[in-house]
Amino acid sequence: MKFRTVQFNLILAAGGGLLLAGCASGGPRLASVKHPTTFHFHLEVNRDGTDKNNPVTVNRSSPFQVNVLRDPFLIETHIMEAAVVDDSFGGFFIRVQLNKQGTWLLEQYTTANKGKRVALFSIFEKTTRWLAAPVMDKRIADGKFSFTPDASREESDRIVLGLNELGKQVKKDEI
Repeated sequence: MKFRTVQFNLILAAGGGLLLAGCASGGPRLASVKHPTTFHFHLEVNRDGTDKNNPVTVNRSSPFQVNVLRDPFLIETHIMEAAVVDDSFGGFFIRVQLNKQGTWLLEQYTTANKGKRVALFSIFEKTTRWLAAPVMDKRIADGKFSFTPDASREESDRIVLGLNELGKQVKKDEI
């Protein structure tokens, strides 16, 4: 009996690892999207001398460093919808709406890590950039995350376009 349980758990663990690896890379979902965009949420942590975290530079006009976990806690496949929103001061921000799993993860991370930053990383077209590192100053339970990106309006529109295309593909795959 125990042998079968161990064998089952090993198979489950191996299968789960393959599923996670497929999701983390975007896999075939990103390949089938016309404007592929990656988008990762990385948690700020203290440096511990391991290769699990590293400093990143955010904001090109007034650069600052944030030490983050290498592995993101949310990725583009957690995003259902994104939008560029005009603010009342003549600027804009990006708002993303997360799916059920992403909403749950965001709530957990914003509750447990109040006062820390979340560094937002994206690859869109041929551009790789750390877009922002806002402080998580409150619990976010509704799955809506807004930030002002270190990007032009045109770049922000391209990021949102790619995220929305991927969101449609993810919804289609889930049906």
